[in-house]
Amino acid sequence: MIELHGFGKDYGDFTAVKSLDLKIEAGETFGFIGPNGAGKSTSIRFLATLLKPTRGGGSVAGHSVTADPVAVRQAVGYMPDNFGVYDGMKVWEFLDFFAVAYRIGRSQRKQIIGEVLELLDLTHKRDDFVNGLSRGMKQRLCLAKTLVHDPPVLILDEPASGLDPRARVEVKALLKELRRMGKTILISSHILTELADCCTSIGILERGQLLMHGPINEVYRQIRRNRIVEIQFYENRDAGLSILRSCEALQGLEIEPTRVVAELATDDAGLADLLEQLIREGVRMKSFNDKDPTLEDVFMTVTKGLVT
Repeated sequence: MIELHGFGKDYGDFTAVKSLDLKIEAGETFGFIGPNGAGKSTSIRFLATLLKPTRGGGSVAGHSVTADPVAVRQAVGYMPDNFGVYDGMKVWEFLDFFAVAYRIGRSQRKQIIGEVLELLDLTHKRDDFVNGLSRGMKQRLCLAKTLVHDPPVLILDEPASGLDPRARVEVKALLKELRRMGKTILISSHILTELADCCTSIGILERGQLLMHGPINEVYRQIRRNRIVEIQFYENRDAGLSILRSCEALQGLEIEPTRVVAELATDDAGLADLLEQLIREGVRMKSFNDKDPTLEDVFMTVTKGLVT
């Protein structure tokens, strides 16, 4: 559904993106992860037909970004990281403006605008002036604008930037609903927690290079060489620590007042054996948790050595 083939972009002597190859299948929610300046917005703006490549190319929904940009624009709903609204326009007028731009007939526009407002929970704001909306409501309205022509592909650049925690939760819920509707979504963010429970696949971009990409669970498995176990002891803490220290698989041990975190070079069977030994030796625990890696763990592992 979305493909990049050797895409690169230079600005004079500065290389924003080196050579990017990427394929995103239909129905995926793909997250671009990377700090500001990594090349995320450059790649997204190219796919949205807003800039020309220095080298390479790409396609969206089977249409070449460079050879058939009009068809790409019809297939894409693009939400930039910074967007403007028009003073003096009401919410429904703002959406009607973009519906006209997409050549949607007058007889269809009223129904479409109503449906989009309902989907984004903006119906009660229909007759409010756009410039009087809160930041979160404006963000929703911009997302609504990307949906008026019912595009199969959504390209969203930092959609939750600047929002309060409640608004971010609402945006994530909307992304999940859009995926259930069959949309293919490319979303970028430098706030990793925004993407962890939204995306089916991720790509890690740093200094214009795609360092790793794939289904999110596969990426987790690739970087998870050891197991991280968090233990909260209830009784016989010293005996528990002694067992951990004598474990051949132990790679690291972090002792805190309320918990112990052990890094172990082992598998599920090894963890089960360790838990059995602790119980057998009379160590009582409030919790014994095998911790999954986070997107922060993934990013720091993959980009290790690149930071100067």
